[in-house]
Amino acid sequence: MFDDFKQAIDKEMDVFDLICHTAFDQPPLSRAERANNVKKRNYFTQYGETAQKVLNALLDKYADEGIENIEDMKILQVNPFDEIGSPVEIVKMFGGKKQYLQALNELEQQIYKAA
Repeated sequence: MFDDFKQAIDKEMDVFDLICHTAFDQPPLSRAERANNVKKRNYFTQYGETAQKVLNALLDKYADEGIENIEDMKILQVNPFDEIGSPVEIVKMFGGKKQYLQALNELEQQIYKAA
């Protein structure tokens, strides 16, 4: 049923946007539009340069593939993350696993924040 709705609206969006559009008549945003909104807010400036690269790459993965993929720690093993560092090195850039997961949680909040 989700795929039928998505095709009718003709946008690459999450279930979140489909529900908001269907139930509350909100304009649907594509994943790419949501990712661009986050980038416009300069949210990443609170992190170091390398951590910003990781968050930007996560945002790009979200735009291409959806939220489920960025929530999996295995994503840190694929391109472009493997060029930034190993999963352990990337997590250390944030101060540890707890801080990495907190940054990921904040990124997701930014993704779904009203524009």
